Amino acid sequence: MQWLTFINSWLSKIAMWIACICIIGLVADVDYGVIMRYAFHQAPPFMEEVALLLSISVAMFGASAGVRDAGHIGVDSLVALLPPKLRFGIGILAGALTAIFALCMLVGCLKMFVETFEHTIPTLGISESWRYATPIIAGVLIPLFSIEHLIAMFKKEKVVSSWH
Repeated sequence: MQWLTFINSWLSKIAMWIACICIIGLVADVDYGVIMRYAFHQAPPFMEEVALLLSISVAMFGASAGVRDAGHIGVDSLVALLPPKLRFGIGILAGALTAIFALCMLVGCLKMFVETFEHTIPTLGISESWRYATPIIAGVLIPLFSIEHLIAMFKKEKVVSSWH
């Protein structure tokens, strides 16, 4: 499992860095749009689309890194009251459902990527399929990270955070 941990840790760090860069870009995009609209009365038409693409990227890459580092929302206080075997079962169920959800997202986004490939975002001049690129990447990363957590649970180990 060491090779999987090494690869996943590396991929998680890259995902988080990309999310951080995208959020900086999102702030810059929105600031530029506001300044151009209210100070110069000339709002660039592409600002909204860029903000949307960056928002999707922040959410998807951030969610991926969050799954790897167990930063997603959980009801730990309730689960902590349960007997160990039941806690283990709920942990397995949560990991499996997370992976299944991400795989469903991957399949759906791949389908949308293909169907929208020839359509263009008018204000940017790029393919509509770009909207689905980051969810596709997240749809690969999240199951990979979930599998690592599931293996660790069966081995009674902890997944070390990428940001330790």
